Amino acid sequence: MGPVLTVYGLKNCDTCRKALKWLDEEGVAYRFRDVRADGLKTADIRRFAAAAGWETLLNKAGTTWRGLPKSETENAGEAQALKLMAAHPALIKRPVFETASGEIVVGFRDAQKAVLKQAGRK
Repeated sequence: MGPVLTVYGLKNCDTCRKALKWLDEEGVAYRFRDVRADGLKTADIRRFAAAAGWETLLNKAGTTWRGLPKSETENAGEAQALKLMAAHPALIKRPVFETASGEIVVGFRDAQKAVLKQAGRK
């Protein structure tokens, strides 16, 4: 059987590494896409934002966000946030999971793990 999930993240991200290790331990088939090395289409970012909400998808806690000029981040709405995430993939909260059925799951906490376990059983 092919991958049940596509995992979008960064190979050097601690949370992404923990998520991949957990998926391996749970026996969930996945393929990993490094958003920096492999790139990410604007259409994918829009799809993730439509499913999860752009505020959920935008990582404002990281050094990439803090390093951007205030003129780009101050009062950033959806259009600006999507533009910034396309230009700086590290601004996308990680990891982003896409199930075989097209469901988008952002982050890696207990609530997300429950959804991923369910997806892995289908």
